Amino acid sequence: MLRVLKLNYLKSDNLGKSSRIAIKKKFLLTRVLLIISLVIGCVPNFEKDQNVLTQLLNNSKDSLIQKIYSNRAIHEIQILYTQIIRDTEGNPSFKEFSYQENPKRYFYPASTVKLPVAILALEKLRRLRRQGIEITPDSPFEILDDNHNTLSVMDSTHPDGKLTISHLIKKLFLVSDNPSYNYLFDFLGRDSINESLAKKRIHDFQVFHKFSDSTNNNKSPEYVFYSEDSKEIYRQPSRAYKIDLKKNDFIGVLKGKGFIEEGVLIKDPMDFSKKNYASLSALNQILKRLIFPNQFPKQEVFDLNSEDYEFIRFWMSRTPAEVNVPLYDRDHYYDSYCKFLMYGDTRGEMSNRIRIYNKVGLAYGTLTDVAYIKDDLGVEFLLAATILVNRNQIFNDGEYEYEDLGIPFLGALGRAVYEYEILRRGIKKR
Repeated sequence: MLRVLKLNYLKSDNLGKSSRIAIKKKFLLTRVLLIISLVIGCVPNFEKDQNVLTQLLNNSKDSLIQKIYSNRAIHEIQILYTQIIRDTEGNPSFKEFSYQENPKRYFYPASTVKLPVAILALEKLRRLRRQGIEITPDSPFEILDDNHNTLSVMDSTHPDGKLTISHLIKKLFLVSDNPSYNYLFDFLGRDSINESLAKKRIHDFQVFHKFSDSTNNNKSPEYVFYSEDSKEIYRQPSRAYKIDLKKNDFIGVLKGKGFIEEGVLIKDPMDFSKKNYASLSALNQILKRLIFPNQFPKQEVFDLNSEDYEFIRFWMSRTPAEVNVPLYDRDHYYDSYCKFLMYGDTRGEMSNRIRIYNKVGLAYGTLTDVAYIKDDLGVEFLLAATILVNRNQIFNDGEYEYEDLGIPFLGALGRAVYEYEILRRGIKKR
């Protein structure tokens, strides 16, 4: 249409030279303004020097995002969004935006602490192999008590009924399996987990305890690994933990106005000072090292080889509906079961064009997800977020608004950031 207008104006024989020049200038100005208006219409109205996250939340048309945003103090939301910018050779650099993210403001991380435990388990196996021990992630093992009696030796979800590190890691990511975490916790030892992360300069992270098992958080049982022909290849004795973990000058470790203990309501805030702790920044740093290890100094990355990285990334990006071993009930463990961001509030709608590498946590009314999201159009970003949904302010009563508020908010937040990335990169949707 612009081209037709240009020909009609400039080819008129009835116009003088000066008139034609004036019309030409007017036409060019009109064209520039039209192009600018088209660009503005396609890109969100973001202030260049303002926090993108704040503007996304403030300008969102999503009623739930607005509801949570208006009550952000009550919901204790924290968000960390990392843009990934690649140069002409594909090397990434990072630009971070945060909203209310504060390492000193405590939230209960729940199952997100399972992420580094899975990674460190593979790291430990690799270290043992360098010592000449012929152990692999698929080596079966059993667990013994202080009297050398068998505590655990079977895993009903394993094809051969065996306990193996690799199978535990699969379940840990697919359905956030608590027993799998407990086995890996004891295999590594509480002291070792915390020391290993500190050495890698991952701060604001402390693991205190196992899940659904209040006993023996200060001591690990004996582990015995076997070869394929049932010969003992490695024995790890029981160990007591020595490090005294403390959380000092934290904000918000006392939560709510009451909690349930052994069926009784205690009308005092619940004390989280001896619970696991992980800041969004720490979780983000762990995920960054897993996805982009080459962007960190050698002493700060996990001691894994390419096969280990591939294994972890594969299973943390799968859904229960995509695999048959282990096989889970598809109705209960639906496709987005452990994918809160973008898809948590939907079922059967996950796109195979988008892959989410993540770890979620859900407990005591707190939902958290830390994710690397990537699609086949070239979009990629890191997003970590946490939200508290506990209307009655009573903890451990099982009455939380996970389905009504928490998961839908994280789903909407993930979609909002993804749509912004699409527009920021100027990508046309298919």
